[in-house]
Amino acid sequence: MLKNHPSDNTLLEFSAGNLPSAVALCVSTHLSHCPECKNKVSEYNVLGGSFLKNTIKSEPVNFSFDQLMQRIENDQKDAESLLPKELKISKEKVKTAFENTNRVNEKVITKLLKSNEPLTWRKVSKSLHEAVLKTGQSTHEVCFHKIKKGGKVVEHDHKGVEITVVLEGSFSDESGTYKTGDYIEMQPGNIHKPRATQNSDCLCLTVVEAPVKLTGVIGKMVNPFISFRPR
Repeated sequence: MLKNHPSDNTLLEFSAGNLPSAVALCVSTHLSHCPECKNKVSEYNVLGGSFLKNTIKSEPVNFSFDQLMQRIENDQKDAESLLPKELKISKEKVKTAFENTNRVNEKVITKLLKSNEPLTWRKVSKSLHEAVLKTGQSTHEVCFHKIKKGGKVVEHDHKGVEITVVLEGSFSDESGTYKTGDYIEMQPGNIHKPRATQNSDCLCLTVVEAPVKLTGVIGKMVNPFISFRPR
């Protein structure tokens, strides 16, 4: 069983289609390994569809502020009264939602790999190699990271959010060990030093919204030259 997952809010935003495409790719990859999160997303999908189906269409009306606030309060009470009924989701609907999620994930990953053939790997350090991916967006850098078995990644901080999904093998840092399928989200101020396990290489899908920030004296010299390549 996986120990590291996207937050419930992230899964809700994924279900609603509100996440940046690069982040959605990481969530989709995690879902292919995690029945627990699949179940949550499926419930959000069905529940959201039910609310949309039961929404009453109406023409715009001129409301005073007080009337508008009263309308919001009444709509909230009506929505709350529907929750117990709407949350009784049939197994058939959940199963269908699971299958749809899997198909979407397979299509996205397959398309991503095909659009980046052949992969160009770059040596970052003795233990770390990376391949930056073209994903057709301009806000996040998306890449594969490969850590050699037993290899260490230099200690670093983060200038923006970094999301990592383990694809093969495992690695550990000061907070624990991460296995295939784990979804790890790092925020600015989260300093760590990843290390692959001794028995196998570790392959990860990584998405960052800003370049990492190396710590220590060496970091001060190197950080200005660290690239950030959304593609």
